[in-house]
Amino acid sequence: MILDELLEHVPKFWYRLHYIVLTAVNALLLGGYLFTRFTDNTQLADKYGLNDALLVLAGINLLYLLIVYWFVARVSLTLATFAASFMIVLPLLDVMDQTNSGLLIYLVTWLGVGFLEGMYGIPILIGTLLVTFIYLLMEIQFDIANLTSHYTILLISAVVVLIIAYFFWRNKFITESSRQVNKLSGMLKSNEQQSEILVQSITDGIIAVDTQGKITLINNAASQLTGWPVAEALGLDVRPVLKLVQDTKSGAVIPESEHPFNSVITRQQQVKETLQLINRQNKNIFISLAISPVILPKNNQLVGAVAVFRDVSKEKAEEQQRADFISTASHEMRTPVAAIEGYLALALNDKVSKIDNNAREFLAKAHLSTQHLGKLFQDLLTSAKAEDGRLTSHPDIIEMGGFVTQLAEDLRFSAEKKGLKMELVINSNANSSGVIDTSGGMKTIQPLYYTNIDPDRVREVITNVFDNAVKYTTEGQVIIGITGNDQVVQIKISDTGPGIPEEDVPHLFQKFYRVDNSSTRAIGGTGLGLFICKKIVELYNGNIWAESKLGEGSTFYINFPRLSAQRAQQLKSQAQIKPAQAQT
Repeated sequence: MILDELLEHVPKFWYRLHYIVLTAVNALLLGGYLFTRFTDNTQLADKYGLNDALLVLAGINLLYLLIVYWFVARVSLTLATFAASFMIVLPLLDVMDQTNSGLLIYLVTWLGVGFLEGMYGIPILIGTLLVTFIYLLMEIQFDIANLTSHYTILLISAVVVLIIAYFFWRNKFITESSRQVNKLSGMLKSNEQQSEILVQSITDGIIAVDTQGKITLINNAASQLTGWPVAEALGLDVRPVLKLVQDTKSGAVIPESEHPFNSVITRQQQVKETLQLINRQNKNIFISLAISPVILPKNNQLVGAVAVFRDVSKEKAEEQQRADFISTASHEMRTPVAAIEGYLALALNDKVSKIDNNAREFLAKAHLSTQHLGKLFQDLLTSAKAEDGRLTSHPDIIEMGGFVTQLAEDLRFSAEKKGLKMELVINSNANSSGVIDTSGGMKTIQPLYYTNIDPDRVREVITNVFDNAVKYTTEGQVIIGITGNDQVVQIKISDTGPGIPEEDVPHLFQKFYRVDNSSTRAIGGTGLGLFICKKIVELYNGNIWAESKLGEGSTFYINFPRLSAQRAQQLKSQAQIKPAQAQT
């Protein structure tokens, strides 16, 4: 507060002493008035100026000191004392003005109170003097001719005592260091207010929690999104407040043990997801959520986590509309494209039609373009399904070693057709490794890598990545490798192509992203293949990424969760039992 900066910094002992003195003076004045009234001693009342105005002034002062003072002190002890210092002036001036023979007693009290007020510095001193001056002006009705010796003594004594008080206390507490401390205190309070205003004015929801997951801060935007009032949410566990949906189709809520806040606090890693929130009114809202751990830089200690989230329901709905449009358009346009492709194939068939070489060349180019257009529509349709979770999947227990070996033989022709060598490298951590060259000769026993995937979908992924490797590699070889450990089966596809710029590698799996260089422009493509691959791999809790250096080729890695032989056999048995039960 500004007042905290203006008033001087004094120890709390002096605040307490000043409070006791003010309370005692007002209590004595009010007690004296009540005593004269109950004893009907008007002579004593006149002698010491104990009139009805004193009842009101001293009564208000005591009410403030005993009750209101403490509420104000919670916000600012300085403000509470500041108000009390001004309020004591009026009852003292009143009794000094009305007394017949008690002036000396009140004057000493007045000087003592004024002396104590000097420790707060110039603002209160000037204020006290100003109140005194205004009071006297009103008493003499703003006419100097009415200024009696009585009033003159009051004014002079007020000026003298306040000057003495200032210089006395100035040497005690009113120092440059105290001013700096006081100013710093005011700045800190001001910064806290500014921070609170900024947090509350941000349109994104903000929730901060401690290491136990209890909410320590929630802004208005978060309160509106979750439906929990700020006062109720503070101190609660964040998980029921930020209730998130695991599966948008079934509406299943994420278990508390798997809540993103738990992951951030446990692993101390940032989480970014788009999830569905169920607010307190059971309304579903899509939110973009980012949760970060809060770590002290000095000792690297975790003190909590903070989440920033916003409503993306509108964007999600628009995205769904775009996906539906692409899906419908792609599906509808595939039919006429397929018809055109069929007619072109018939036109190119010597047994069906007779055309000259020039026409055949034109039709062949048209046929190739039609095939490319059909592939584009197919990719658009698949990507739309991948985005909204409509990709069909029929997972089964597959031994990836044999699966990849057979697939490599099917892919070998496309590599050899371009003059490239293809190898299949099988490697295990149990020192069982082997190389299968293009002639199919296996050097060692192949380890068993079981996983639960849809073979048709995974074949699509491996084929897409392999075709890209062949497409961009002009000479050398393409290698398909398979390895793994107890948790992961890894498929690796390497080439000796031109490589990918470092800045492009992180964006390879984004929709419609294509590396912009002469080779990619010449070869062409939709920019959807790797995006679809990523979505398919993620269906089976897998991961796909790339590593590349310009001039040294590229390597794409595909990881799937590995099943032990025992677990694989158990799942196979369960799959065989289900059809039998359905038949009975």
